[in-house]
Amino acid sequence: MGRVWKFGDDIDTDVIIQGKYLVINDPEELAKHVFENMMPDFASKVKPGDFVVAGENFGCGSSREHAPLALKATHIEAVIARSYARIFFRNAINIGLRVLECKDTDRIDDGDELEVDYSANVILNRTKGEEYQINPLPDFLKQIIEKNGLVGFGKSLLRSTGRS
Repeated sequence: MGRVWKFGDDIDTDVIIQGKYLVINDPEELAKHVFENMMPDFASKVKPGDFVVAGENFGCGSSREHAPLALKATHIEAVIARSYARIFFRNAINIGLRVLECKDTDRIDDGDELEVDYSANVILNRTKGEEYQINPLPDFLKQIIEKNGLVGFGKSLLRSTGRS
């Protein structure tokens, strides 16, 4: 179970991680600056297992991988949004960040406590006693996320064929 950090629509990659931090290669260092201009205390207060919840078009803007990488390094459980910018969504999958689509994010409030039943594709709002459906991901995308991204997925494929 984790706390909700609520954001609105059109959260672009420059809001997630400012361009001035693109010179940082260490994801843990990047994580210290996530949402710095919008919510200055986010990085110091977010905890492993928390959720970022947003509206439409999360991750719009540039195609940089730094945004999902910085979010993943905060150790959040997932980003839950009504919709994603296509490139952000794919970059998130590629690095193993859970991105969930849910049409009911407007019913989730900042500070709510959530739990996700991935096998049933359901978000459980423990604060409000509500359930919300997740748009299910195709199995191959779930496998990429479970293997911590494309690199881990590729390594597992090689191991399974004896080519590691």
